[in-house]
Amino acid sequence: MEAPILPSLTCCSIPSSNSHRKLGRQLLGAAGIIKLSDPFRLKLTPDNKTSNWRATRMQAGEEDYELRQMKDMAAARKRWETLVREGKVKALTPREAGYAIQLSDRTLLDVRPATELRKAWVKGSIRIPIFDDDSRLDIGTLSRKATNFVMGGWWSGVPTLTYNNEFLSKVEEKLPKDADLIVACQKGLRSLAACELLYNAGYKSLFWVQGGLEAAEEEDLQREGPEPFKFAGIGGLSAFLGWTDQQRAAAAKEGWQYRLVFSARLVGVFLVADGLFLAAQQVGRYLQEIRSH
Repeated sequence: MEAPILPSLTCCSIPSSNSHRKLGRQLLGAAGIIKLSDPFRLKLTPDNKTSNWRATRMQAGEEDYELRQMKDMAAARKRWETLVREGKVKALTPREAGYAIQLSDRTLLDVRPATELRKAWVKGSIRIPIFDDDSRLDIGTLSRKATNFVMGGWWSGVPTLTYNNEFLSKVEEKLPKDADLIVACQKGLRSLAACELLYNAGYKSLFWVQGGLEAAEEEDLQREGPEPFKFAGIGGLSAFLGWTDQQRAAAAKEGWQYRLVFSARLVGVFLVADGLFLAAQQVGRYLQEIRSH
């Protein structure tokens, strides 16, 4: 099968226990969710060494971590492809998933985080995220959120996520091991990671929505929620301005009226930015006058 395309960068936290920490890192890395270097893995040299040598060691530590990340990604993708190739997890298109839900009463397990679930979900689906929005307010989480925002979260709207330690236990509470499960996420990769966890936990009738709900047309699945499936994974300034690939595809179908809304928003952003710049100049002049007196 064709290897899944890794999703874009997201900043996530890792579980605290050793076993869950290892599992969380494997899943986060393989899903392309963490790409930043782990500061706790960098070995700083003593102060009596030169700064250049210290910087070289830090860079080497970052490269070693990135290499481990790449190896984890490759290993996880190989395992997932093997599950599909051997028929342990059966791939479905979104349309086939819709037929299966309607005609054979199979259950759809949606493993997306809350930010995506609030926008659109399949009618009658069971929603248990494998990674969810990190709502903690400790120093480490706030630091990760700040890093995520600076590294592009302001543009993409991708939130800081954390591995859901209760994912398997919650699934087992609601669904028996012999249930026919159709597992879906937004782009199709996190759901494949969820399928591996479920298969290893004893679920043997698993179906994976290839390409995720983002690949679904509106007629494929019964949708509930305010947004189309294709728009559930976008956000930030790029979505506000209509500059995502999903919105551009919609604009090609909808015509100039659709583009006009986002053009007006772009003009509004420029006006607000210009107003803030002028206000900053006025404040600067005012402060300068105060100092001169």
